[in-house]
Amino acid sequence: MIQLRRYLWRAVMVPTVGLLFVLVALDALFGFIYELEWLSANYQAWQAFLYVMTISPRVFVQFMPMAILLGTLLGLGLLANSSELTVIRAAGVSTMRICWMVMRPALFLLLLSTLAGEYVAPYTEQVAQSNRALAESGGAALKSKYGYWHREGEDFIHINAVQPNGVLYGVTRYRYDDQDHLLESVFVKRAIYQGDHWFLEDISGSRVDGNRIDAYKEPTGTWNTSLTPEVLSVVILKPEHLALSKLKKYADYLADQGLEAGEYLLAFWQKLLQPLATLGMVLVATSFVFGPLREVTMGLRMTAGIATGLLFHYGQQFFGQLSLVFDTSPLWAAAVPALISVLAGVIMLQRSR
Repeated sequence: MIQLRRYLWRAVMVPTVGLLFVLVALDALFGFIYELEWLSANYQAWQAFLYVMTISPRVFVQFMPMAILLGTLLGLGLLANSSELTVIRAAGVSTMRICWMVMRPALFLLLLSTLAGEYVAPYTEQVAQSNRALAESGGAALKSKYGYWHREGEDFIHINAVQPNGVLYGVTRYRYDDQDHLLESVFVKRAIYQGDHWFLEDISGSRVDGNRIDAYKEPTGTWNTSLTPEVLSVVILKPEHLALSKLKKYADYLADQGLEAGEYLLAFWQKLLQPLATLGMVLVATSFVFGPLREVTMGLRMTAGIATGLLFHYGQQFFGQLSLVFDTSPLWAAAVPALISVLAGVIMLQRSR
């Protein structure tokens, strides 16, 4: 039985890892071609290549569920075509036992994906975005076409580039009163976080006093705010690219500021339930091989797997956007596709036995 477990491990792991690298490589190729459209005197092909390579951990995490689904179909399909699955079942190994053996490499890959998504991908994504913004600006933060907006109370803040070491470039802050009248606009060339405040360099701004506007410039200054580097590392990334811990923490921060946090809560629950949904798709893939697709070509199996993966992906997006539009529970919006995936896999596997 140990030899059988190892054999099935290899049969599923090898095609899954191979497909994962193919998917990541293709995404990197198309991503690099897309970046070439934005080349300029400051942003050259080498910077574009570095950007694409730096975001590869995020792409690795993004494609893992699809790779597991297709790898399981491909690995078991090859065994079915060579009649090895028939021999294994004739030896007294049940379908559910085979399914559990197939899930072991999937669980291992999901663990790797979870660790990468929690500790590696968010950091490299922030580095990539920051380096691209700085390269685009050529060192002049004002010229960067990339940037991030954030609201804190009555202050609206725009930041051109955020580095992971607590350094900001091109900070513009607009301060309003309770009647939404502009009181002050400030531009800071660079800000460095020092313990509990930001140290500002090269400050220029304007204060509005009735019908009068007073312009001023200061070489240095300080900025006391709850906007820490940890919070900013969340602001500059899309919710689906963030770590689970930061998603929940930032959702609480938005709630404290009286802002809408539904998008971040939805991303939190989707990422938390992603392993369950992926295991459900493994059940579906296994049931395909033992059930309706056991005597078809490998190309048709792969087509069915791709269609299943896309159906789940767009179904998840549909329920998620629906919850945001109608202000329903993000938990249920994330849980419904995952539960449907698991139930469909269990039912189809039971029928194929």
